[in-house]
This record gives sequence, structure tokens and C-alpha cells, in this order.
Amino acid sequence: MHDDELEIGVGLVRRLLVRQQPQWSDLPLQPVPSSGTESALFRLGGEMVVRMPRIHWAVDAIDKEHRWLPILAPHLPLIVPMPLAKGEPGEGYPWPWSIYEWLHGEDALGGGIKDLSQAATDIGRFVAALQAIDTTDAPQAVPGGRGAPLHTVDEQTRKAITAARGLVDTGAVTAAWDAMLRVPGWGGPAVWFHGDIAGGNLLVRNGRVFAAIDFSGIGIGDPACDLAVAWELLDPDSRQVLRAALAVDDPTWERARGWALCTAMWALPYYLHSNPVMVTQARHKIDAVLKDMGYDSQ
Repeated sequence: MHDDELEIGVGLVRRLLVRQQPQWSDLPLQPVPSSGTESALFRLGGEMVVRMPRIHWAVDAIDKEHRWLPILAPHLPLIVPMPLAKGEPGEGYPWPWSIYEWLHGEDALGGGIKDLSQAATDIGRFVAALQAIDTTDAPQAVPGGRGAPLHTVDEQTRKAITAARGLVDTGAVTAAWDAMLRVPGWGGPAVWFHGDIAGGNLLVRNGRVFAAIDFSGIGIGDPACDLAVAWELLDPDSRQVLRAALAVDDPTWERARGWALCTAMWALPYYLHSNPVMVTQARHKIDAVLKDMGYDSQ
């Protein structure tokens, strides 16, 4: 998926386990099929998963999750995968890696959600609880990252729009993006955000969302980015359930829609030939946003 990503196989992971976590080195180990873009996953036994960054920008997430997940998890209504051990570079692999508990379920992209309004309520409770957690010493949003003002991702988004010519109605996308940049920014205190609440990072069991995974993008800043899932996973009615659950004001809702659009635009041309799941979701989000704003997405 990336020009400079590492090739990571079972043999490498097994050697790292033998050297660094020998108590688990004899357990069955198998790759986990995933549309995730930053880490390779390997199921370890029946109750653990090894997460190996495949690209350099995913490396910092290891320390971040090991520090903050144990602090955040007790306050959250959804289950969070707890880190169990942290590995070090070795066997030719240059970065730290991690072992987490395995959560039994399916990701929300699999169509297992029975009631979208209930899912919206569950997501809303999770976001509200996250935002209420004390932010002392929390990592700040950085310009160009989730939780930062939308205008800091303007250049990246316009480059993606240009790259997507022939794939989407770039005129409609540009007009929508221009409108989003005119929306007032976040005026409240910096609050916790997950950074990538999406169908692939929400787990479903018995028809309901029960867990949130991949906290690599957590930080504090503008919470609008955590609402972008409304245009990926929800329909128009359940979107309003999510909005009502959090009492979201108009500017924040508009910025959330902006995050849905820009992240979809980044993904569409970048993963066009390497990650069909990401491309399908990107197209869906773009269409949902444009339709929501009254543009013809065709």
C-alpha cells in the first residue's frame, strides 16, 4: 500500500517472539486479514494479537497506546484492547511492536449492526465519555493531523482532489470543501478525540457495537474529527441520533462533515490500486457528504 512499507511475515514475528516473549513463542501464529493501512496483524494463540507497524509514521502509536489506553479504558463504555507487552527492534525489524488482547467480534464494515440508531447511540456515549476524561499531559493535536483546524489540511486535501480527477465530481467536491473551510473553528477547550472512529475500528457482537480499537491517533483538540463516522457508517436518520446524543452545534457538525470529506479524498486516489475496502468506503463517504450538502455526486 505504501512505497516504503516493510514486508512483515510470520517468520519474522515468530523470531521476535522467541527472542523477546518466549513464554508465548510456541502459540499458534497466523496473519489477520485486514484493510488496515498502518500495521500488520498476527493472531497469537486464541486471545492475543501482535501488531507490527509496517510504515514509519505508525511507530509513535506504540508508546502512545501503552501509556494512555490503561488510563482511558476505565472511563469508556466500549471495550478497548489492552496492551499486554511491548517488543523492541530486532531480527532486522527496526521499530517497536506490541501485543494486545484479542477481542472476539467482527468489524462494523461486515454488516453485523442490527440497528443503526442504536449504533449511533453507542458511538455517541463513547465519544461523550472520551471527551469528559481529564486532559492533563495529553498529546496535543498537531497541524495537519486529526483534531487540528480544518484549514491545516487544506493543501493536502486539494492535492488529493486534483489526483482524483476522473474518479469523482471534483467540481462538487471543491465547492463543498470551500464551504467547509468557511465554518468557524473550535472555540471550546481541547478535549480527547480518538482520531479514527470508523467502521474498521469499531467491533460488533450480537448486532451491537461493543468495542473500539486502534487508538494510534488519540490526542486532544477539536472533537469534530470523531463525528466523521456519521457519513461512513450511518444513514441520514441515525446521523441525527448521533448528533442529538452529543448536542453537536452547527459549526462542529459542519467541520465533522469536512473531516469525512477530506479523509475520504486522501484515501481514494492513494489506495485506488492497493486497498479496495478503503476505496469503497471513501467513495461511500464522498457520496454521502455531497448528497447531504445538496450536491449531485454523480
